[in-house]
Amino acid sequence: MLPPTGTPGTDLPVRSALPGLAAALDRAGAAVLVAPPGTGKTTLVPLALAGRVPGRVLVAEPRRVAARAAARRMAALLGEPVGGSVGYSVRGDSRRSAATRVEVVTTGLLVRRLQADPELPGVSAVVLDECHERQLDTDLALAFSLDVRTALRPELQLLAMSATAQAGRLAELMGGDDGPAPVVEATGALHDVEPVWCPPSPPVAPPHGTSVDPRLLAAVAAAVVRALAETTGDVLVFLPGAAEIARVGGLLHGVDADVRPLHGRLPAAQQDAALTAGPRRRVVLSTDVAETSLTVPGVRTVVDAGLARVPRFDVARGMGALSTVRVSRASAVQRAGRAGREAPGRVYRLWSQAEHDRLPAAAEPEISGADLTGLALELACWGAPDGAGLALPDPPPAAAFTVARETLRRLGAVAEAGRVTPRGRSLTAVGAHLRLARALLDGAPLGGRRRAAEVVALLSGDVPARTDDLVAGWREVRRSRDGRWTDEVARLSRAAPAAP
Repeated sequence: MLPPTGTPGTDLPVRSALPGLAAALDRAGAAVLVAPPGTGKTTLVPLALAGRVPGRVLVAEPRRVAARAAARRMAALLGEPVGGSVGYSVRGDSRRSAATRVEVVTTGLLVRRLQADPELPGVSAVVLDECHERQLDTDLALAFSLDVRTALRPELQLLAMSATAQAGRLAELMGGDDGPAPVVEATGALHDVEPVWCPPSPPVAPPHGTSVDPRLLAAVAAAVVRALAETTGDVLVFLPGAAEIARVGGLLHGVDADVRPLHGRLPAAQQDAALTAGPRRRVVLSTDVAETSLTVPGVRTVVDAGLARVPRFDVARGMGALSTVRVSRASAVQRAGRAGREAPGRVYRLWSQAEHDRLPAAAEPEISGADLTGLALELACWGAPDGAGLALPDPPPAAAFTVARETLRRLGAVAEAGRVTPRGRSLTAVGAHLRLARALLDGAPLGGRRRAAEVVALLSGDVPARTDDLVAGWREVRRSRDGRWTDEVARLSRAAPAAP
């Protein structure tokens, strides 16, 4: 299926690594591909695999926006519409057909499919993209896929792709009696990127919880204006979340460029607009989704606020929440590299070089600090409530995992020895946070399936809330008939039990 050499958009650095990758998969059945962002691994590798295996190639991306974008790009390279040879499936949206050879899904959906039917009938190869991000769903998908290869489908080919060179642990997990899985590297021909250190003056307060000092956001907007005056090409701006994107977008009102937001809660049409070059210069305000998962064309300059939003778990309260933290040096390098994909570029960093040297080398894996209730339930559904026998890259922290399993017992999701109950399977089948899933299952018999689904869809966070008043927000979203909300309501209604 891979288009021939010379086809526009396909002569990318990863192409030279494809013969070695094919040989590694033929020899070992599992392999690790290390390729920097922009080398073409997400689009060219699945097409190459599909031309070598008889069944479908399943590609797992950590985010919905990345899954849709990857499928659109591969379909465009083939000159076909999405849903033909290349399709995608994400929560609430699917475009695939009987002719689909490459299907891009989220890692969460891959976990759901593995739980429903571990043999993955019709699938010949599984590709896990962006494994270096170490999200919980990615760790689970890797562990479950390796378990399937060992016990049920030894012929299933498994490929883990990473944008960083720290592949040793992955290779060990995916190896067998003959040693670690082979590691194939594709070098990227990135251009030089000039760093510009521009910390706010006077210094601003560090982030706390989800709050970000407004003076930092003003400094980001000033750096964007400076970048527009000093450089050419489009500008990619990294901010921690949707609220900060909206704030900086407002501060940039009137600049001589198209300002485009990019984050996971946007409608698909707005995400497409941010990823599509236009006749005017663009400023793309993005979360870390554009760090490695997506390639924004035309970017010559990056403005980096130096922050990321990550899940954190409070053991004392027994609840998880998002927290704003400083990025790691590895993430800062990945972000800067987006300016050097097509030509020499420049990165404006909102911190000093001395601060840069003190940043952590790499981000912590999500399992080390997040709410593990969902992970514990997935392990129980798999039949390994304590994770024994599974190739998890890191074991869950003991204290957080104990709290998670106790929460499952209180919810009635697990019984003695951690065995999953029918209620536990019903909770995980909803495809939402466990507390929201519980609200749906318990609320539907009381207030009706539709009403419960509407409230849970509003609380899920896919639709940005304009008020803290739940009733007012519910009435507003019902009047607006937001497409994302109505789609999620329909999906949740199908998962909710009928009233007695």
